[in-house]
Amino acid sequence: MNEKTYNVGIYCRLSNDDERDGESVSIENQKMLLQNYVRQMGWNEYRTYCDDGYSGTNFNHPAVKQLIEDAKAKRINLILVKDLSRFGRNYIEFGQYTDYLFPSLGCRFIALNNGIDTESHNGSTDVMCFLNLFNEFYSRDTSKKVKAVKRACAENGKFMGTYPAYGYKRDPADKHHLVIDEESAPMVRRIFDMRSSGRGFRSIAATLNEENVLSPGALYYQSQGRADPRNVSHKWTETTVRSLIRSEVYIGNMVQGKSGTLSYKSRKLVSKPEEEWIRVEGTHEPIISREIWETVVRIDQKKVRKTPLTDGIRSIFTGLVYCADCGFKMRNHIEKFTYKDGTPGRYSAFICGNYARSGKSACSIHTIYEKVLEELVLADIRQKAKYVEMDGAQLAEKIRRAKEQESRSRRTFYEQELKAATARATELERLMQNLYEDKCAGTIPLTVFQTLMLKYETERAEKAAAIPELKKKIHAQLETKQDTSRWMDIVRRYTKIETLDESILFALVDRIEIGEARKMDGQRVRDVKVIYRYVGDVDGALPQEKRYAKAI
Repeated sequence: MNEKTYNVGIYCRLSNDDERDGESVSIENQKMLLQNYVRQMGWNEYRTYCDDGYSGTNFNHPAVKQLIEDAKAKRINLILVKDLSRFGRNYIEFGQYTDYLFPSLGCRFIALNNGIDTESHNGSTDVMCFLNLFNEFYSRDTSKKVKAVKRACAENGKFMGTYPAYGYKRDPADKHHLVIDEESAPMVRRIFDMRSSGRGFRSIAATLNEENVLSPGALYYQSQGRADPRNVSHKWTETTVRSLIRSEVYIGNMVQGKSGTLSYKSRKLVSKPEEEWIRVEGTHEPIISREIWETVVRIDQKKVRKTPLTDGIRSIFTGLVYCADCGFKMRNHIEKFTYKDGTPGRYSAFICGNYARSGKSACSIHTIYEKVLEELVLADIRQKAKYVEMDGAQLAEKIRRAKEQESRSRRTFYEQELKAATARATELERLMQNLYEDKCAGTIPLTVFQTLMLKYETERAEKAAAIPELKKKIHAQLETKQDTSRWMDIVRRYTKIETLDESILFALVDRIEIGEARKMDGQRVRDVKVIYRYVGDVDGALPQEKRYAKAI
């Protein structure tokens, strides 16, 4: 009787988690052990299939796919692994291979260390399902432990990502701490400067590509001295710039846990809601200032008109100008004309959005030309900067007194609201507990229980959501002194300002209120009030003075 000839496919796998266990489960160790066994048995080694860095919770791996192809093509008729867990830890999918696929292909399966052999009659395969189930439990338990450790590290502000953000690198003394990369950090600052001046994400990306600035992906692979195996383009894109601009890592905060897997078996990442993110402030040195960060945040939050402008030019005041009488945003209105010599011209003005939408029954037109508005705001900023330069301490004190008086009243109101909301939330918890006990005791009908419980739970959720918001508002009212100093630091830079741009407006101005034109001393005039960031309207702290513009 001729002995059967076996052409052996050796399969080895090493996951990232296995690397912690050392040489005993390394790829080379597995290969050596299994190759020696093949030689001892006098079999033919057809090929060694290796999956390095892959989880055992599924079989969607390149080496497994190739192994199956070779088994179907009859190139191999025996599959040899070190133990069952090396092939995989998904007991359901594992059984599909060992109980159905391999036998149908006439392919023998051996797990050496487990004593499993599908052609043995010693009952070794009887325990295979239990070993597979144990391996799956192990995989699940390991996944939970790894996630718990990673979350604990993230909550302590340790960097747990694979690649540091553009502009940073790992601290040589601590791989979980980020330090500034002096080569790429200047480009981060430039990108934020471009955005703070009003540049769009696409425009920034185009500029960087024109200048052949390496994108984060390209820079990473260049530092590794190798090409991206995915063979993808590493150009700056609108998405790349947007992600960079919106990352808190650049102000020294670590925000992690934005995504996760559905289960330990799935490697597909899904986004998590923001309330589940892990945010730790002040974990590393920031690249950009808080001031620049707040400016770009305001740009993102600024609501720009959805319809395209007739000539494609957007005013630097868009989103900042409001009607002083009805409170509506003012709409940018473009008038085109032709000079006597035939050259085209344009006027840019702002009109009340309420008037533009509903007519004079809602409000009056409040027209102000952009050129006039620019001159007035420029003069107002210069005036405020001059007072700060001449007598900053006195001005600061007047602003603080005015703001403290205002904030004291608001703070008292918010504190009363917080006290009432907290007390009501506690009361609702008690009512819900009593209601549940009454239901269990059978003293109230089920329909009454359900109706009241829904009512109480809805109100309790509302109070629970209101409490942190009230706390934020109270805290904000306590920062008057700090806000005044911040405003003065910014405005004193613009004593000799010559022109306005979006970066200045975003840094300084919260809103501009335009009054309707009226007659005064034989002239048509209007009130223009600049409401500044951090401090609001500061005219009350200056010598009595009003600013008017001639109606045009």
